[in-house]
This record gives sequence, structure tokens and C-alpha cells, in this order.
Amino acid sequence: MSAPLEGITVLDLTRVLSGPYCTMLLGDQGARVIKVEQPGRGDDTRGWGPPFLEGESAYFLSINRNKESVTLDFKRPEGRALLDQLVDRADVLVENFRPGTLERIGLGYEAVAKRHPRLVYCSISGFGHTGPRSAEAGYDAVIQAEGGLMSITGPADGPPYRLGVAIADIVSGMFAAQGVTLALFARERTGRGQQVDLAMLDSVAALLTYQAAIYFATGAAPGRMGNRHPTIVPYETFAASDGDFVIAVGNDEQWKRFCATAGLEALAADSRFATNRGRVTHYAELKPQLAERLRTATRAAWIGRLKAAGVPCGSVRDLHEVFTDPQLAARGMVAQVDHPAIGALRLLGVPIKLSEAGATAPAPPPLLGQHTEIVLQRDLGLDRGRVEALRAQGVI
Repeated sequence: MSAPLEGITVLDLTRVLSGPYCTMLLGDQGARVIKVEQPGRGDDTRGWGPPFLEGESAYFLSINRNKESVTLDFKRPEGRALLDQLVDRADVLVENFRPGTLERIGLGYEAVAKRHPRLVYCSISGFGHTGPRSAEAGYDAVIQAEGGLMSITGPADGPPYRLGVAIADIVSGMFAAQGVTLALFARERTGRGQQVDLAMLDSVAALLTYQAAIYFATGAAPGRMGNRHPTIVPYETFAASDGDFVIAVGNDEQWKRFCATAGLEALAADSRFATNRGRVTHYAELKPQLAERLRTATRAAWIGRLKAAGVPCGSVRDLHEVFTDPQLAARGMVAQVDHPAIGALRLLGVPIKLSEAGATAPAPPPLLGQHTEIVLQRDLGLDRGRVEALRAQGVI
């Protein structure tokens, strides 16, 4: 079978992370993605670094595979006319400008939908297109802070931490891609497109799940707990003799197996710790005893014993260890493409595996404007002379 979104054309007016992550996911599933960039500058992330590989930003390379780059200044009349023609041919438009920006130049959803009622128009913004804060810009660190994630991340006796990846941007891109596919599915039944209004703040709030449930149930805001879990014990990081590892005891049967394997039978027999509820309640008494015992052997020794006993556990690994794992290699999670400037380039693979969909080799992230001439000539029918004139005028 062909890829699920083969035949779908996405016009990508996004930049930085949330929008490009969304359109990358759509491209991974077979959509044709035409990324429109500012002539001479491109996506902001093209300048983010180091590191750079042959002048190409590693950051940009990480989220822009399977796309065609067209440079086009659509604030100028000639560029706007070309953009309108691209919209005519698109199934999906994705943008992540601050609300009101595209409306001021006649490219907001209401204006575009009148001309293109079948278009799926996805808008990603910090706070959404409704509500009292809709005009504010959204930045990942700000959204992590204001969305509550930082308040529950970090040591109990230390400052709040931002996550090690831009999770607010990434999860917004993921939800946006899901919203686009839902709108495309709905279009198959109704014949009409619609707007997908995706807010970063909403996306981060949706991640709070059981932490939100704790707040709703108690009225008290959960605080930072380091690496421990608020409702499961033991479920956190411990120090072995040579490094950190994680134990994730999810039920009372696993607790019994853990104690037997670790030589802690006395704890298994202690009524305070017999149930997860009791272990959470008596955490302060339990944790030091576990920590003392687990420091007596290496990570590898503990992990070998615990895995053999069916107790979930794992090392805290750096990225070298992660990307040399044979499991990820077997799952195709490290891909290699032939980039026009860099040559052999490693990228993350696609995590979604469909049993009935054809797998396609990923296309490398594009050079700035790499596909401008091809798209304008093949898709819009411009001749070479017209393309060169537009280039000379700075329109493309």
C-alpha cells in the first residue's frame, strides 16, 4: 500500500519548532510538504547553532525532512499572487504566526476558507485564537512555566526545571498533526475543510493528566518531587555503585519480586510496605533502606538480576548509549539520508509503524530555496525567464 497521506499536499508557512514538527510528521506519512521560507533568510532555525554541518544547522536538520523548500516573499504583491496559486493546489495549510498576523494581510482562516472551502487550515499559537490571551506570543520555556510543567519538575528542595527538550513545542506539533488528520478524515465525509486551532498552553495542560487529577481531587497543587512518582513507590531513580538507574515497581507482586531479588525480604514482610498505598504513605521510612541496599552493586548487576525477576528497570543512559542500542537499530529509529551539501546524514527515524502502509525512504531536509524553481515551473507553469525575473526582484 501507499503511505497513508500520499496525494495530500501541505503548504507549510511555519518556522522554528512547533509548526515544522507538525509538518514533518505529515511528511513522514506520505504528504507532500511545500515549505515556504523568506528569501535570503529562511526558517529562523537555519541560523541556530552551533553545531553546523557544512553550513546547515543541526537544529534545522532535525525537524525538516521530507519537505520541499520554496523561497517566497508573500508580503509583496508578486509573491502573494504566487502563494495564492499554491494555496489553490493545497489540501492543508499550516501556520504558526501570532494570531492576527495573517488576518491583517488577508490570509486568515475566514478569508482563505471562502475561496477554498475544502482546505484544512491549521493554526498553531501560544494561547490559541480565542480567549483573553490570544494575542500573546508563545515560546516553549514560557509555556512550560505557565502551563505548570516546571512547577512539578525538579528537586523538591531546589528550583523548577525546564525539560531537556522543547516539549511544549513538540507536543503542540504532535497534537496539530493529529488535528490535521482528523480534519482530513472529516472532509472525506462532509466535503468541507475546517480550521484546526491548536494552542501550546492547551497542549501542555493536556499533558498534566494524573497531576491535574491530584489537584482536582485535593485542591492542593502538587509540588516538585525530583525523580519520584507521586502515587507509586518505588518508582524513581536510584544510585548504584557506578551510576544511576531507574526502578519502576508498578504493583504489589512486582514489589515482592523486587524484595526477594534485592535481599530485602524483611521489607516485603513489613505490613507498612505490603501495598503500594502503604509504601507511598511510608515513603520517608522506606526510601533510605532501598537506597542503602542498591548502592552495594553496579547498575549492570542490579539490572541483570531485576530483569530476570520481571521487575521493570533500566539505566539512565546518555545519547551515545541510546543511539547505539541494537533495539533502536532494529526498529529503524536511526535513519541515514544523502544530503546535497552534507552527504551521509543521520536522522531520527519514524516511530509510527503501520503493518499495511508502504514504508518510504525519508527525503533529506532541504537547502534554502532548493525547490523554488522546480515548484514554480512544474506546479505553477512559470517559464524560466519569469522565474529569473522574480529572483532578480527579490520576490523569490
